[in-house]
Amino acid sequence: MRAITLDIESISDSAVRGRVDVAEQELTVVAIHDSETGAFSAFTREELPALWPILEAADLLVGFNSDTFDIPLLNRYYPGDLARIRSLDLLSEVAAALGRRIRLQSLAEATLKAGKSGDGLKAQDWWRAGRYEEVKKYCIEDVRLTRKLFDYALEHGSLKYKDLREIREIKLDTAHWLAESPESATLTHALPL
Repeated sequence: MRAITLDIESISDSAVRGRVDVAEQELTVVAIHDSETGAFSAFTREELPALWPILEAADLLVGFNSDTFDIPLLNRYYPGDLARIRSLDLLSEVAAALGRRIRLQSLAEATLKAGKSGDGLKAQDWWRAGRYEEVKKYCIEDVRLTRKLFDYALEHGSLKYKDLREIREIKLDTAHWLAESPESATLTHALPL
């Protein structure tokens, strides 16, 4: 099964912090990990045509908050429909098991003993300052963390997070994550042939 782990950086003139309105965002960078090649890559908006065939070959899209942010935002630029490719949103899986959302930073620190290299607001500042390679690097690092969390959860059936001073474990049902679904067996491609 070919899994593409992805993350998106975006920019907006909206100063609202918290829940981000996808409609107000403009894509700056998409970073991916391709399980088939083991490679990490980053694409700017102008480079997106090179990303489409990779996504078309995917059996599964993996992300963090990807079902409500990354995929809908990327779908605005995509000539097909990414919603037709099977996806796994780690944030949704955690929220379903725990009953609340947990930040990627908290999961990465407790589970992997590693943290993020910045945040989305810094990435927006870097982009505005023309520091595009820094944004790509930051986005790839988020993909790396997401992929490591995905792999950890598959191996251990859980992830960890810090709750005040204690490290707590979130049990996850990962049995369906890599299972073939009837839909993926019949069609995953969304671009016209």
